[in-house]
Amino acid sequence: MKTEFITLPNGLRVLFIDTNTFPTITTLLLVGAGSRYENEKNNGVSHFLEHMFYKGSKKYPNPEIISQIIEGMGGYWNAFTSKDYTGYYIKASTDHFDQMIDMISDLLLNSLFDTLEIEKEKGVIVEEINMYEDVPQRRIRDIFENVMFKGNPLGYDIAGSKKTVTSFNRETFIDYKSKLYYPDNAVLVIAGGLNRTKNGTLRLKSFRTIIEEKFGEWKKEEKTTFIPIENSFTEPQIYIYPKKTEQAHFCFGYPTFMRDDPRKPAIKVLATVLGGGASSRLFQEVREKRGLCYYIGTGIEQYSDIGNIVTQAGVAKDIEKVKDAVRATQKEHSKIAKGIISDADIARSKEMLKGRLLLSLEDSFNIAHFYGMKQLHESKIESPEERIKQIETVTKDEIVSLAKDLFVPQKLTFTIIGPFEKDNITVTDLID
Repeated sequence: MKTEFITLPNGLRVLFIDTNTFPTITTLLLVGAGSRYENEKNNGVSHFLEHMFYKGSKKYPNPEIISQIIEGMGGYWNAFTSKDYTGYYIKASTDHFDQMIDMISDLLLNSLFDTLEIEKEKGVIVEEINMYEDVPQRRIRDIFENVMFKGNPLGYDIAGSKKTVTSFNRETFIDYKSKLYYPDNAVLVIAGGLNRTKNGTLRLKSFRTIIEEKFGEWKKEEKTTFIPIENSFTEPQIYIYPKKTEQAHFCFGYPTFMRDDPRKPAIKVLATVLGGGASSRLFQEVREKRGLCYYIGTGIEQYSDIGNIVTQAGVAKDIEKVKDAVRATQKEHSKIAKGIISDADIARSKEMLKGRLLLSLEDSFNIAHFYGMKQLHESKIESPEERIKQIETVTKDEIVSLAKDLFVPQKLTFTIIGPFEKDNITVTDLID
C-alpha cells in the first residue's frame, strides 16, 4: 500500500492510501468528538448529531435524496459514534469520488438541522436505546464503563438517555458542533484503488484539488477539551443490574493506561492469551472444561488518558455457576501474573493478532479506519508492517510484568446483568 499525507491550510489532515486493487474506495471523515465531551444535560448529543448530518443539507435537503444519490452510484454509507471520536463514510467506485466528497462536505458544513427532522429522529433514537436495553450482551459493557468511570463523562452511555435526547433542540446541535467540529480536529482518509479509474490514470492530483475546493472554507477553531479521569481505583467496585434474563452476562476488568503508552503491544498479546478466541486460556477453561458459559472473551479499550482490560462472558443464570465462572476467570488472571504462561500460548496469540489484522485489511473501510485513528489521536502514520513488528517483539517478561501491574484486586470492577439481588455477589466471591 502506498500512502500520501497532506495538511490543508485550515489544518485538515488528509490521508491517501492506494491499495492498488479494486476500483473502489472508502471516503472516511473522522472527527475528535464523542460522548466524553458531553455533560449531564446534553449526554447523547454526539450520537444524535451523527444522525442529523444525514437528515439534510443545503445541497442535499432530505434523507430520501441522499439515499437515492448514494445508492444510485452503487454506493454504501454509514456513520458511527464512540466516546472520543465520530466517523462518517461513503463506499463506492473510484469514479464517483467527486460526488462522494461533495456530499460528505456539504452534509458536514451545511447541515440544515431541520426542526421537524429533529423531532422525528428523537423517536428513532429512543427506540435505539430500547434496543440496546433488550440486548444484555451489549448493555453490560456500557454498564461496566458506567461503573469504572463513574462521575466522569467517559462513563456516559454514548446514546444518552431518553430524558436527555428528547430534550434537544436545534441550538443543542449547533452549540455542540461549534465546539468540536473544525478542520484541525478531523482527519479525512481516502483508501482503496485510487489509480484504478476508467482510464487507468493516477488521479491523486485531481483528488487533492477537489478536497481543497470542498473543505478549504471550513474554519479553524480552538479545541474544546475533555475532563480527565481522576479516580485512583483503590477499592473493588461491584454492580449488579437486576433484570429478568435467560442468561447472565458479566464484565470483569481493570483500568489500564492511555492510548499511546509503549506497553500497548504487550497488552494486546496479554488480552489475546487470556480471551482471544476459542484457543484462549479462558475459553478453554471456563467453557470447554467446565461448561459454565456459551461465550467468553477478553478485550481492551484505550482512550487519551486511560483504558481498561475486561473479560466478558455469558453464563448460566444460576448464582453458584456464576461464582464458579468468575473464580475461574480470576484464577487465570492470577496465573499469568505469577508467570504461569507458555511460550506456545504467546506465539499463538501473536500469530492470531497478526493474521486478524492482515485479514481485516482486505476491506478499504478497515484500511481507512486503521490509518485514520492513529492520525486522529496520535498524529502519527503507522503501517501494518510496523504494527506487526511491535507485536513480534513482545516478550514473556513484558506480559507477566504487565499482568502483575494491572491485575490488582483493589482496582477490580465487576458488573453483571441477570435475575439477581444486589447482594448476591460480594468481594469475596471475586477475589481469591
